[in-house]
Amino acid sequence: MSGTVLFDAPGPRAKRLYFGVGVVAVVAILLALWFVLDKLNEKGQLAAAKWKPFLTAEIWTQYILPGLGGTLLAAAISVVFAMAVGVLLGVGRLSTQAWVRWPCGVIVEFFRAVPVLLMMLFTYALYAKYELFPPERYALAAVVTGLTLYNGSVVAELVRSGVHSLPKGQSEAAMAIGLTSGKSMRLVLLPQAITAMLPAIVGQLVVILKDTALGYIITYEELLRKAEQIGNYKSNLVPSFIVIAVIFIVINYLLTVVAQRVESLMRRRGRSAGGPLTADPVDQTAGLTAVADTPDPNN
Repeated sequence: MSGTVLFDAPGPRAKRLYFGVGVVAVVAILLALWFVLDKLNEKGQLAAAKWKPFLTAEIWTQYILPGLGGTLLAAAISVVFAMAVGVLLGVGRLSTQAWVRWPCGVIVEFFRAVPVLLMMLFTYALYAKYELFPPERYALAAVVTGLTLYNGSVVAELVRSGVHSLPKGQSEAAMAIGLTSGKSMRLVLLPQAITAMLPAIVGQLVVILKDTALGYIITYEELLRKAEQIGNYKSNLVPSFIVIAVIFIVINYLLTVVAQRVESLMRRRGRSAGGPLTADPVDQTAGLTAVADTPDPNN
């Protein structure tokens, strides 16, 4: 067989059962959607006047686009820092040195356990008290710090589990060709682990983008705060939140599509987890020749 069978193929009876469950689920979803729309219509939330402001340039230039810029700025900075911190902590947890492995483990477990909002509130108060940033950057710095510490710890666990999921022969082969443990991790194991865990890492990047909305609590000017401002200005709070939710969905979907294409490209290049190690035969021959030509000091 060419593939792995996870369960028996369903028979006619099971197919009828699955079809019936699917029909019931679709009907239930449609009924729930109809109920929500009916209630919104009763409250006048579907009236054209509530949605008309989103067809004007003012709402987009003064509210939505600045809020989108704030969201993307915080997310972009947090993604870069979280990936860097995550890789460092993940590699640290894989270290053979206990004095490196244990502190990294404590840091990861601590920041995974602390709520992101609590970290944002704490760092916001800390930055404001000691004036570590310009006053207009307190909120941004707190949002980035909270997202970096939490998501960096999660990425560290993803990196660690990705390396552990690789066949043991990968590290053994790397050591057999003379690579040190550090080079083996950097050149062989880590690229394959990141490729293998790319779907989970992308999911964490989506979490970072969504969690920027927590900056609303510390007055950071992002999409959610702009939605509230639009709702208070135009008395259409529910439509504002719906529009902002659609924007989040579109951005996250595009991010997922881009990541899937990157993953496919990396796998086509032969860097999928568990794949065979490839080496340049010319370089190997040159290395062996150099070793063979080295004079023996004992002679």
